[in-house]
Amino acid sequence: MDFTPTEEQAAARDLAARIFGDLSTHERLTAAGTGSDAELWKALCEAGLLAAVEDIGLLGLVLLLEEQGRTTAQVPFAASCVYGLLAVSAHGSAEQRKRLLPAIGDGTVVVTGALPEAAVRVGGSGELSGVVPVVPWLRDATHVLVADDEHGLWLVRTVDARCEPVELTAPWSAGRLTLDGTPGEPLGERERPGERLGGSDADVAGQGAYDDVLATARTAFAGLQAGVCAGSVARAVDYTNTREQFGRPLATKQGVQLRAADAYMDTEAIRVTAYEAAWRRDEGLDYATHALTAAWWASEAGSRVVHAGQHLHGGMGADLDHPVHRHFLWGRQLDAYLGCGSEVLQELGALIVDGEGDA
Repeated sequence: MDFTPTEEQAAARDLAARIFGDLSTHERLTAAGTGSDAELWKALCEAGLLAAVEDIGLLGLVLLLEEQGRTTAQVPFAASCVYGLLAVSAHGSAEQRKRLLPAIGDGTVVVTGALPEAAVRVGGSGELSGVVPVVPWLRDATHVLVADDEHGLWLVRTVDARCEPVELTAPWSAGRLTLDGTPGEPLGERERPGERLGGSDADVAGQGAYDDVLATARTAFAGLQAGVCAGSVARAVDYTNTREQFGRPLATKQGVQLRAADAYMDTEAIRVTAYEAAWRRDEGLDYATHALTAAWWASEAGSRVVHAGQHLHGGMGADLDHPVHRHFLWGRQLDAYLGCGSEVLQELGALIVDGEGDA
């Protein structure tokens, strides 16, 4: 395996780092409150970074999401790329790809996902009913990718559903989605049987599509967590190198060094497992267990890292207005998003016991 970014991936990552660094500042994040930054979203779309994901693959997206996580930029970038661009590209019909991909790429269509919830029922005429209590970035979305009770995937327009704002630990513009006879558009050709994750027929709908989208999301959000953790560690390093106690920087104390070193190693574990899962998907290899492994590290290690980041700031870490607190909120939100550590570990164990794990 080779995680070295291609020229296109590296260029996209560097451009994303510049845009996020310039626009996702402490002052702008404070002004945005719990909402998304419309100006930043426009800049990302105009730069072609959303559309580029179709070409640079999941590994390229992970690299971009690391840059978003470093700055805790409040835009629906991860959601629209995973549940929109990559899901439609891999599993949508030819007509859906032609109609939706350009609009998702330029940001006029924003997609979020109600996975792994499967609380939606399908009526005889294809109408959808059910309630999803929390959908991240629902307030920004024009479409929601939902899963029915048989894990079929449907695209729902938010204007056809009832969407009520809710607040999460992190400022993810979330909402409560209520479907009551709501029209839905099946993703892909629903009459064709599903294939196993990593199979050659990537455009087939059904269980295989659900598994792939969920694994893709877990991998992508693990990459986002790697960036959140890297940003937290960077802030802690900067603080402990400049903050003095008894005439010496805090960073000279062994306890501080050990705590920071553990946080760094945890961050690297999240990063490398996300890279491996993403690389395997891009290469057309089975990656189900790798995605779960990345999700486990993102949950368990991610929680440790953002706690360490706050702890290393001492009393300043208790200030809710300090930039490091955003990393703490994002890290805790990502800890449980798409399954907490114990849940994905149980799922991983079942997959291995059943003999369905990848080699």
